[in-house]
Amino acid sequence: MFVITAKFNKRKVISALIAAVVIAAVLIICFSGGGSSGGTASPASLTAIVKNNDQRVAYLESFGWQVSAEPVDQQEIIIPKEFSDVYVQYNELQTEQGFNLKDYCGLEAVRYTYQVTNHPTAQGTVVADIIVYRNQVIAGDIQCLSADNGFMAGLQYPNTSGSV
Repeated sequence: MFVITAKFNKRKVISALIAAVVIAAVLIICFSGGGSSGGTASPASLTAIVKNNDQRVAYLESFGWQVSAEPVDQQEIIIPKEFSDVYVQYNELQTEQGFNLKDYCGLEAVRYTYQVTNHPTAQGTVVADIIVYRNQVIAGDIQCLSADNGFMAGLQYPNTSGSV
């Protein structure tokens, strides 16, 4: 049997604990996307509090989109408790950009739809949807409503420079 003894200085122990807490906080901030991303949205910047229309428009504009000043549609929705195939595919798009609707199953949210006026390549009507639960954005997409060239994509503004 081994016995180890140590003498502790209270000031040194408290200083070491404070230093450990500060280091842990810095690591959490660094690894959670809390730093600047140079203009491209990271999953941490996707979640936002939007309490009014101006904040919702500013949120979409932060991705590079120019949208109508007022929503063209606003609808209360209930996130289903069990996802159909369509919701599974939609949630895959959301998880790719840092959201997860499974966290909100069975809850009521509001979908705001804005007309997009600056999509660089789409032919036809393009809209931006954001889904908001208790003033927090929980999902979003950009979609072209054209019957011929329709698509749905995440909120990130498309890279049209030709580089990969």
